[in-house]
Amino acid sequence: MEGVRPGGGLPASGPGSGSGSGSGSFPSLFPPGLHGIYGECRRLYPDQPNPLQVTAILKYWLGGPDPLDYVSMYRNLGNPALNVPEHWHYVSFGLSDLYGDNRVHEFTGTDGPSGFGFELTFRLKRETGESAPPTWPAELMQGLARYVFQSENTFCSGDHVSWHSPLDNSESRIQHMLLTEDPQMQPVQTPFGVVTFLQIVGVCTEELHAAQQWNGQGILELLRTVPIAGGPWLITDMRRGETIFEIDPHLQQERVDKGIETDGSNLSGVSAKCAWDDLSRPPEDDEDSRSICIGTQPRRLSGKDTEQIRETLRRGLEINSKPVLPPINAQRQNGLNLDRAPSRKDSLESESSAAIIPHELIRTRQLESVHLKFNQESGALIPLCLRGRLLHGRHFTYKSITGDTAITFVSTGVEGAFATEEHPYAAHGPWLQILLTEEFVERMLEDLEDLNSPEEFKLPKEYSWPEKKLKVSILPDAVFDNPLH
Repeated sequence: MEGVRPGGGLPASGPGSGSGSGSGSFPSLFPPGLHGIYGECRRLYPDQPNPLQVTAILKYWLGGPDPLDYVSMYRNLGNPALNVPEHWHYVSFGLSDLYGDNRVHEFTGTDGPSGFGFELTFRLKRETGESAPPTWPAELMQGLARYVFQSENTFCSGDHVSWHSPLDNSESRIQHMLLTEDPQMQPVQTPFGVVTFLQIVGVCTEELHAAQQWNGQGILELLRTVPIAGGPWLITDMRRGETIFEIDPHLQQERVDKGIETDGSNLSGVSAKCAWDDLSRPPEDDEDSRSICIGTQPRRLSGKDTEQIRETLRRGLEINSKPVLPPINAQRQNGLNLDRAPSRKDSLESESSAAIIPHELIRTRQLESVHLKFNQESGALIPLCLRGRLLHGRHFTYKSITGDTAITFVSTGVEGAFATEEHPYAAHGPWLQILLTEEFVERMLEDLEDLNSPEEFKLPKEYSWPEKKLKVSILPDAVFDNPLH
């Protein structure tokens, strides 16, 4: 539960007391990490020492549900010369390490990131006559923070979040988010590490799809060029009724389509409703589980398998001449949230293929024939997977949100995969890899063209390539939600 108040319930010696003797008199009550972030806020808003603030009444480290201790809300006058409108500016406190005593984040030193290394911000256009900032963005930020804490998956500039609902629970077309560097807030060095500021940018569904098919940074640059859609500071206007492609129809063809053709897609994987069946001959022993499918109980992924899938998603975004599936290691696990896009912490590193698959992993099963199953939303991303990833020598992973199943498509240019041209279907437990040649990808794109027209789609839908021993089915959500029916 949250409270809203001036000063937001900070400690008595907190930001509300300014930089005088208060914070010096009670240093234990004013956490140094919080002080560092607040100092950056004071730099921008010296005339607003006591902003309206949403505070978690029961702090996360005391068992409360909300990871952010505070969300401060400032009034920003914008910049008329740059065509930046007046807006409300929200800043979170809690994704970084505020305390340095391991109550929330492990203290790892001053040189690296503080906590998760970032705080969230949000800029919401101020409506005429609005005297106080709406508080719903604070709950939105808490929702994103909960995902980060639960998954330990951090965000980076250019990432996108599929929200599938108006951000303010209205009838708005702004139903998804992109993330970018805040245009005014500078990175802060605190006693517990460095904190950067990532700004949430509200976008329409069509803009999200363009970001998925191309990349988030490209769409953010387009949004900056359209004042009504964000302008240079990327102000979110929940009343915006047109997408950037409706405002300027040339942007789709001249910028996005050309960008996809030239750059491919930076989306390396998604959480999805998916499953797969091994249609090969029955195994000779129980260790070769024949079917990883809806209606059966799949063998669970080992911790190492799970880490490799997550590393594939997290680190598979770098454009290299020879993309490599990442190694299994003991780093912090990073995953995907239920219906959100994946993020990553750093770029893909060059690794020798000998280091990719340790000998101690479970035996790789080579399959003769497979059947892939997706719901409509996941299936609609198959052309993106093929055109934006595999044709550019990369890989793409579907990770089931209803179980341990994972499906990774790889191209012949990806090193370290356990699927090969000789044996294009291979599995570690419920993790399936499918290697597709460029020639077959081109053919699949032709056969799957109707996936681009969901309004004309009737389920179930099946595609089959008998000579390749591959079948793909697009099924209703209910099949995945009720697997035993």
